[in-house]
This record gives sequence, structure tokens and C-alpha cells, in this order.
Amino acid sequence: MDTLEWMLVTSYLWVKAAHLIFVIFWIAGLFMLPRFYIYHQPVAPGSAEDRLWIERERRLRSIILTPAMIAVWVLGLALIWINQANGSDILSQGWLHAKLAIVLALSGYHGWAVGYGRKMARGYRPAKDTALRLMNEVPGIATAVIVILVIVRPF
Repeated sequence: MDTLEWMLVTSYLWVKAAHLIFVIFWIAGLFMLPRFYIYHQPVAPGSAEDRLWIERERRLRSIILTPAMIAVWVLGLALIWINQANGSDILSQGWLHAKLAIVLALSGYHGWAVGYGRKMARGYRPAKDTALRLMNEVPGIATAVIVILVIVRPF
């Protein structure tokens, strides 16, 4: 095994661990943010409580949620690159295509959630409580499907 190959194999486990850590942070944030919106929804726009919720949501998005999503993408793409550099044909595997599609959809959901928070900060409450509660289920379902795809690799 030459030095480059050894470095790729060694770094793979560290990159994989970091990827999983940031996935946990991102999904935790995606669980929390819609729940914050559910509690924020009935608050009177412009009130002191409204300003507190706006700040909580902003901090969650800027400190945890968005940085974690960026790290997930960077580290996930690095894992693909390391696999390819080690001679794997991972890019031809169906489970990876499905996983990437779901992660792309989760990224879109993330964008929706950030946009919704900005609307609420302006005093606009577009969704009903029931819709927010349903949206709160999206990260859990996506996570379950991704875990099955990565562990079981059904195709």
C-alpha cells in the first residue's frame, strides 16, 4: 500500500465519523426548528415573546442547522471522492443515488424551513398549525429511509 492509498484509507474513517456527527446535528436541528415554529405560530407579531422566538430560531439556523448541512454535504462528497480514489464504483450504486436524492430533498426542506422562519419574523403566518405538525415529520421519515439505504443497501 503506497502512502497516498494509506492516507485515503485512514482518512476515510475520520471523514465518515465527522459526516455522521454532522448528520446528527443537522437532523436534530431539522426536528427542532418546525417545533419552534409550532410554538411561535400563535404568538402576536411584534410582541416581546415574538422577538424571543425570532432570536431562538435565528440562532438555531445560523449556529447549528446551516453549518451542519454544509458540513454534511462537504463530508459526504469527500466520502464519495475517497471511495472513487480507492477504486470503488460507488457512483454506479442505486442506493447512493436514492440517498443523494433524499438528501437533496432534505436540503430543499431546510430551505423551506429557513424561508418560513423569515416570513414569521416579518409577522406573516402562512401555514396552519396542522401543516406545521405534518412538516415536523419530514426529517424523521427521511432519516429512517436514508439509514435503511446506507445499511441495508437494498439496490
